[in-house]
This record gives sequence, structure tokens and C-alpha cells, in this order.
Amino acid sequence: MSKFPDLKSWRLESDIDNIVWLTFDCPGEKANILSTAAIMELDTAITTIETDNPAGLVLQSGKPGSFIYGANVNEFDDATDPKEAAEGIRTVHALFNRIEALPFPTVACIEGFCLGGGLELALAFDWRIAKNTDKTRIGFPEMNLGIFPGFGGAARTIRKLGGKDALPLMLSARFLRASAARGLGLVDQLVSPQASMAWAARKAVAKKLKSKAPGRSISLLNSGPIRRWLAKFVRKETAKKANPKHYPAPYKLIDLFEDHADDFPAMLEAEAVGVGELIVGDTSRNLRRVFKLMERLKSEGKKSDVKVRRVHVIGAGVMGGDIAAWCVLRGLDVTLQDREMKYIEPAIKRAGKLFSKKVRSKAARAAAMARLTPDVDGLGISRADVIVEAIFENLEAKQELFKKIEKQAPKHAILATNTSAIPLEDIASVLRSPKRLIGLHFFNPVAKMPLLEVVYGKKTDKALIKRACAFAGQISRFPLLVKSSPGFLVNRVLAPYMSKAMALYQSGIPKEAIDKAATDFGMPMGPVELADTVGLDVGLGVVSTLGGDDAEEQATFLKKYIDAGKLGKKSGEGFYQWEKGRAKKDSEKTRGHNLKKLAKELLQPYFDECEACLADGIVADADIIDAGMIFGTGFAPFLGGPLHYLETQKNTAAAKQEASS
Repeated sequence: MSKFPDLKSWRLESDIDNIVWLTFDCPGEKANILSTAAIMELDTAITTIETDNPAGLVLQSGKPGSFIYGANVNEFDDATDPKEAAEGIRTVHALFNRIEALPFPTVACIEGFCLGGGLELALAFDWRIAKNTDKTRIGFPEMNLGIFPGFGGAARTIRKLGGKDALPLMLSARFLRASAARGLGLVDQLVSPQASMAWAARKAVAKKLKSKAPGRSISLLNSGPIRRWLAKFVRKETAKKANPKHYPAPYKLIDLFEDHADDFPAMLEAEAVGVGELIVGDTSRNLRRVFKLMERLKSEGKKSDVKVRRVHVIGAGVMGGDIAAWCVLRGLDVTLQDREMKYIEPAIKRAGKLFSKKVRSKAARAAAMARLTPDVDGLGISRADVIVEAIFENLEAKQELFKKIEKQAPKHAILATNTSAIPLEDIASVLRSPKRLIGLHFFNPVAKMPLLEVVYGKKTDKALIKRACAFAGQISRFPLLVKSSPGFLVNRVLAPYMSKAMALYQSGIPKEAIDKAATDFGMPMGPVELADTVGLDVGLGVVSTLGGDDAEEQATFLKKYIDAGKLGKKSGEGFYQWEKGRAKKDSEKTRGHNLKKLAKELLQPYFDECEACLADGIVADADIIDAGMIFGTGFAPFLGGPLHYLETQKNTAAAKQEASS
């Protein structure tokens, strides 16, 4: 047997049975990433293995509880020419094809995250074993980066699963648990958390196990007439979620399937060309920027090792009840307080519905419900690690409440207000120790909105800020640090935008046209529908707090709806009629309106306020404003953030002027 090469990221070891163990272990990193250097080293390792022709090859990770996170996203920015990018992808295709063609059994042992390029590498092996633990997640996140699987993943998944299962998996970018991946066919064998992966791999090599070949049904799904029908159907469904002008990647993947699903080499070539074109495009560059912004926010939650066990929420309305339910879902014990049990019961019912959607087993759902305790008397305050106030937006009421909480709360407890607009200093002014109060501003719907504004004042304890950010990370929310000021960041920017929408609506422009102008621009939801979704009563509170030139007029306008019981989605009617959770819209009312011009007018106050927030220094820098508006308001991710968009527009205009002069 030849001498194994000395590699930085890979180890090659041969055992007594002549099985080669290929261990991926990026030095100095918490996770394995398929960088260009790592792929080049893998090529060297495979060349050595091809020469030795062992009894078998087993791929494993040297990182406990983690497999491979995927390719190195930072290296994507180096791609500037689509042809060069495609050629680089073809090089990886050739390497993975060589692994797939090895004449002896090959096994991939998966534990922890197996994503993107990591899954694409595993798919080149004969047999895939996954440890069936909660930490194991398998999937393709590439759509979130404006591309689709390009290291052979699109071609191999379509060949393996057929378009019916492969396309939704890649288009949704969802992560599968090990058992779901096994059911779908991405994984061939599960082992229990206590079982030995190495033993299972040895057995698979000895038996020369190979993943089951695609059946006749998959061949039919990938054949001409059925394939074209399926592609048409998937394209139509995708259009409901992603505008092809904004997000080209899903449609290029569907085209690949429709044109080449029965021709594996052609699919590989379409992968190389398609991903090569996408990776240098503006959408992918901007979505990669969004990914980096997300990672920056998440890093704030890692600056303290504080772990929260018990949370007490005061206020069982929509926000308070949903905050409580989300904390339970993240494994915490929660007590939920309100004046009477009748106010808590609806929140408990909503929590049950959330657990039914998010929790797999009946036993786990029962355990979640057991961790959510109604607490009319507020007994949970004295033993809570975090106390969240989520009552109605009234300064005096919040002040009185916190005076009581401060006397009962443990010294270590985080005292937090979920106010959406009231300055922190105003609430804290009545406390004996104002430094204990912090703002934890969640967004509606709590279970879907990933951002959490962590609001601090001049007197807020610095250690408390880090602990609050750690709590945000613990409950899987992105902490955004913002100085206390009216409206903080997100609501301060939203207020003039929403006010402009209301003014346009009052001037006679149909609500459907206003909302369509916003969504055509790239917003996930129009401002009128957003007002209904948040609740017109909540909107009135924000308008009253933030003021502004049109505040009195806007408040009067909203109050007419509220007095009539039209609160929006939660009451079944607001500006729109709501049925089965959807707003009823008359698409005919968008006709005859210049939607591009309307969008420009509608969004100008939004952009102006973003620039004002930057000038006022309420957050660290422009990138944090972009992150806040993307994750807090859904600002078009493909544009990279509002301030980034404005800068891009300025640069484009300057380039055009220079070219014409």
C-alpha cells in the first residue's frame, strides 16, 4: 500500500480489513467547509485511494456531531466570469464522478449538519448512513443564496428521487431530519444515537451495500410527457412565492429538470452552466450579503454563555401568548400571566396549534404543553430567569407593572419590555435600578419573524445586554442591538412608510394597487395587508407614540375601523376582508395604475428614515440597518438591504453618467 499523503483537512487511515477511513477535519474550525483548498486535497486523497484499490472507503467527519456544512460561501464572491465559474464546477463534477465510479464499496457516515456541498459529496457514495439524532439535519440551502445545488447535487437528487420529490426539496431549501431523509431515499440506513457508526460502516462494506436504484415510477416521472407536465405545475406553484424577475434560480432548476431529467451527463452540464451564471449575478451576490448579515446578528448571541431555563410572560394577548409559546417550543419552562384565566385560555389554545405544527410526536407535544403554565397570580416571577412584559402600549401601565416586578424578581433575572415604540428610559424611570431594564421587541407573527430588537438605554447594564442577546440566540432569534429611541429601528422606519400607504389609500388609490406596487418591488407583503396582519389597534398605538406631521389624521382614520371592531386579520376584517387566513383582494383594481411610479413614491419615506436612523446612530452601522429591515420587515432580500440598494442605485447612475460623458 502506498504512503498516504500528508493533508491539512483530510486524514487517510487503513485498518486491518483494508478499509480506508477518509476523515474530514478542517483545522482550527468548528465545522467542516468544502473550500477550494479542501476540494483540491480531496482530489489528492482520491487519487491515492484509486491507486491502492482497498476493500472499501468510508467517509466520516472529525468534528463530533457535525458532518459538512457545505461549500465556502465567502469564496463565491471571487467568481466574476460565468464561464470560469462553470469550469470550476465541472472540475468538482469530475472529482465526484470519480468517487461514484470507484470499483469498491463506498460509505458516507453522516452525523450532524449535512448540507449543500456536503450532501452532494455524500450522494456520490454507494451507501449513506445517518445517526438518528436531533442534531442531524440534511438538505440543500442553496436557494437561499440565489443558486441551486451545483456539485452534482441537482442531477443526482433528480436521478435518485425523481422530480416530484427532488424539486420541492431543493426549491424549499428545507432541512430534513435523519428519519425523513431516510424515508425520502437520500439516506439508506439509520443508526440509533447509542449505536456505532463505524461498526455499521464496516458491515456495509463487507456486504457491499449499494443504495437502491431508482424504480420504474421515478423513470416515468423523469420521462418526456410527464416531466413537462410536472415542470409546468412546479413552475406555476413556484411563481406564487418567487417572482422570476427577482429570483431566477428556482426557474433555472426547473428548466434543468424539464430539459434534461432523463440524461445525467446533460444535467451535470446544465448545472455547471446554470450555477455559473447565477453565482455572478446580482441576486446571488445580494442574497450572500444577506447570509453574512444574518451570521453577524447571530454572533451577538454568542458573546455570553448564560443559559435561560425559566421565562415569565405578563400579558397573554397575541404577542405575549405567542412569545410564551415560542419559548416553550425552544425547550424553556414558561409561566404566562394575565388578569384572569379567561384571557390566558385563548393563548394556550394557540400554543397547542403551534406545537401540533412544529412538534413531531404526541409525547413531545404533551411535554411542551406541560412546560406552559397559566399563572394568574404571577407566582412565576420569583423564580424566572427572564421576565417579559407584553401588555398594551401604555406608559403608565407599564411603569406600574415594572415597579411591582422589580420587588419580586430574582436579582439575576432579565427584566424586559416588549414595547414596540415607547422609549426604554421612560419605562425605567420609575425603577430603583433602571439598569436592569432592557427591551426585547419581538415581531408578529412571533413564530415566523426571526428578528429580535434588543433595546438598551444610557443606563442599561452592559453585561445585561450580552445576556439578553444570548437569550435571543437560545430561542433561535437574531438579536439586533438598537439604542432606545421612539420606535427603535424597525417601527421607526415602518411608521412613515405605513403612513404614506394610508395617505395614498385615503387619496383614492385602491389598497390592492398600493400592495401590488410594494410586492412587485420585492416586499413580501404590501403595507395595507401588513397593517391588517399586525392589527390596526397595534398600528394606532405606534402612530400615537411616534407622532409625526400626519399622526392625528392617521390616528383618526385608524380609530374609525377600530371602533367598528375591524382590527384586521385577527377580527376577520380590517382594510380587507379575511377568509381562512387570507386577505380577499380584487386584482382588477390594480389596473390603470403605474405601479413602478407608485412603488417609488411609497418607499421614499422608508428609505429616508433608514438614512435618518444611520445619521442618528441608533445602530452600529448601515449593515445593521439593512439586516434589521430585511429580517424585521422583509425588505426585498434580493436587493441586499435598503441602504445597500440606495448605494447600488447611486453607483449605477454614476457609471451611466460617466459612460455617456
